[in-house]
Amino acid sequence: MKNLFITIIAVLSFTSLTAQKAYQFQTKFDDAVPVLNVGTFHMGYTSDANKVNFDEYNKENVRQIHEIAKKIAAFKPTIILVEMEPYRNKKLAASYQSYLDNPKMKFDNPDEIELLAYEVGRLSGTKQIYGIDYQQGYYYAIHYALKNQQDVTTYKKYEEMMTNNEKSNLIDEDNMNVKDLLWLNNQPEYLDYLINVNADLMTTVSVNGYSLGTEQASKFYNRNLMMFANMNNVPITKDDRIFILMGATHTAFFKDFLRRSPKFKEVNTLDYLK
Repeated sequence: MKNLFITIIAVLSFTSLTAQKAYQFQTKFDDAVPVLNVGTFHMGYTSDANKVNFDEYNKENVRQIHEIAKKIAAFKPTIILVEMEPYRNKKLAASYQSYLDNPKMKFDNPDEIELLAYEVGRLSGTKQIYGIDYQQGYYYAIHYALKNQQDVTTYKKYEEMMTNNEKSNLIDEDNMNVKDLLWLNNQPEYLDYLINVNADLMTTVSVNGYSLGTEQASKFYNRNLMMFANMNNVPITKDDRIFILMGATHTAFFKDFLRRSPKFKEVNTLDYLK
């Protein structure tokens, strides 16, 4: 019995000595600013290759958008950031003020900014709105154009897998209502998909050992980093609450940036889209 007791003590002592230390790192400032980061499909004209068939003038569509706006307004943002270049901020602020003065005003070519962001701001009493976009072109379809690629299977297998996901989940974006579209656009797996098809999978596009795809993907990464830099250039106080509305691919990149940033703490987007 005595030997057994000694053995148990020895084992416990060895375990305590070899157990890995659990580190506790603070990753956010104590006054980190809350951010609601919402990804959307483009509700108006877009030059994007992939578009959703959506009538931005349809009254029922507008009604649904405004219902979503009520949910997002519960976040009570003090600042709204949208996918527009900063040099247009004065025009953006003037247009937003016109909407606040007359919410029934008509826009010639409305998109998600006029239809959703403005209404969220009106309902929540938001005073500040800024554009944070940065334009930089890149050849996102390079994998279709290049011959003699070293990896000819990854893109094909990924497209087949995502097509099967659409079928198994009964996803038909052209025939979904606004609520369901935004719910889909902000699913973590869908956001990862957007980064993959717009950037990360390009690292598999190589010819003669050189990754021409990575050259293009780096341009898109740079665009999103510049957009995040534009966000960091917005005057923000510790008492602010920020609502970001952008195309969902940018939202996907921003989720990574916000997770690591000590300045900002992202709230759960899906809580405001239920």
